[in-house]
Amino acid sequence: MHKDTTLSLQALRRLPGYYNYLLELRRRGESSVAAPAIARAMGLNEVQVRKDLAAVSSSPGKPRVGFGVADLIDSIGRCLGYHNSEDAVLVGAGRMGRALLSYGGFEAHGVRIVAAFDEDEQVIGQSEGDHPILSVKRLPDICRRMNIHLGIITVPADRAQEACDLLVEGGVLAIWNFAPIHLQVPQGVLLQNENLPAQLALLARRLGERIAKFGEESAGAEEDLRTPSPEDQGETEPQKAPREEFHHG
Repeated sequence: MHKDTTLSLQALRRLPGYYNYLLELRRRGESSVAAPAIARAMGLNEVQVRKDLAAVSSSPGKPRVGFGVADLIDSIGRCLGYHNSEDAVLVGAGRMGRALLSYGGFEAHGVRIVAAFDEDEQVIGQSEGDHPILSVKRLPDICRRMNIHLGIITVPADRAQEACDLLVEGGVLAIWNFAPIHLQVPQGVLLQNENLPAQLALLARRLGERIAKFGEESAGAEEDLRTPSPEDQGETEPQKAPREEFHHG
């Protein structure tokens, strides 16, 4: 497999999108795909797509044919570690946590949630699907014994740092945080924040700006319709000829 040491973080973030698109192509029976087609489908720059695929592909694309779909799926999957299932634990078995536990798409991307943890005695001992809900007091020990390196936090903001510290104590090296708070982690621990309220607020703001812009454009179009054009202003109704008067002498 080609390896590009300059592969940027932005490129790595695009790879899962390529992967999902290629899986769809394979389901439709497609055996090859060209970079321009991927760029159009995903709304990306063609040169950018070519560079990304060249950095990870095990074989170069062929002129007028493109890349093999199966080869790209394998190459991107290996680059992202999808071929080696990564066990993970989840802390916080509330509504958000249970929604993630119920989602069946993580394993297709190499992540398998093996257990959930909570401090609420009423939910400890229950299960969500195939996932047992255990006491958070057991979290560090189980992470060490099962060699868990990935943790997911779905607890309220005021408990998130405590959950983070327990994960780090258990040897977790990467944390996916859904709590709306900035966490402190030791150097070497990867942290990915998902602040859903902030992202929703940003999306709503952008939507408002687009609606306002659309309203201005619509108002301008209506004004154009109401304002006569110079040609229209130059047109007048034809003048009637003066009626001749006859005087009888």
